Amino acid sequence: MPIKINYLKKKINKSRSQNIVLFSKEKFKINDLKSHISKSEFAYIEDIIKSIDLKKNIFIFELSSKRKIVLISVKNKLKTSEIENLGAEFYVRINKEKNNEYFLISDSLNNNQNNFLGHFLHGLKLKSYGFKKYKTKKDDKIFLINIVGNKNKPSVHNQLKFKALEQGTFYARDLVSEPGNVLHPDEYAKRIISLKKEGLKINIYDEKKLKKLGMHALLGVGQGSIRGSYLITMEWNGAK
Repeated sequence: MPIKINYLKKKINKSRSQNIVLFSKEKFKINDLKSHISKSEFAYIEDIIKSIDLKKNIFIFELSSKRKIVLISVKNKLKTSEIENLGAEFYVRINKEKNNEYFLISDSLNNNQNNFLGHFLHGLKLKSYGFKKYKTKKDDKIFLINIVGNKNKPSVHNQLKFKALEQGTFYARDLVSEPGNVLHPDEYAKRIISLKKEGLKINIYDEKKLKKLGMHALLGVGQGSIRGSYLITMEWNGAK
């Protein structure tokens, strides 16, 4: 399911019917979260935590038909990959829910690891990928993740960096997922040429050029196909 992330400047009202996402310390220690939820909600969650499996990472507390609180336990000294896996796990959990809008309170994060939220959201976005190009029934549902708070937000630079990584990853996944009768060598060469606009230097060696280079073994593999044989090189010399 596609994810859209919004960065909001305004604070949310604790009493409103919204689905919120909070980060707690390891093993769901929630004392620092009193300022983000009402007293009754805090007391309810505190009581439920006494009977849950503290080894888990995420719990969803359904307070009403219009309000859920997603509590994410953040362990100390997580690796970058583990933070991204936590974001992916969060996506799996909300993907099972009927609600499609959540308010993530960045100020609830007390982890001092560099760019924690950026990596968390990156893992979330990567997990949301799906190849639905040839599906007859289209699902237009989009999850809205509204980031609210003054602290811990990824910088604009890091937002752009993660976006570029996600676009590149999704493009590669699209190529892998295409059936062979669609993404044959001729079509593949055409698609790779389109990457020139991103600043890549693309060299395509067709059969004529391959013969000049003496690459007869490669040409021999493609002799039985009606499609052409190609060798493509891509060079990246850094952003200008």
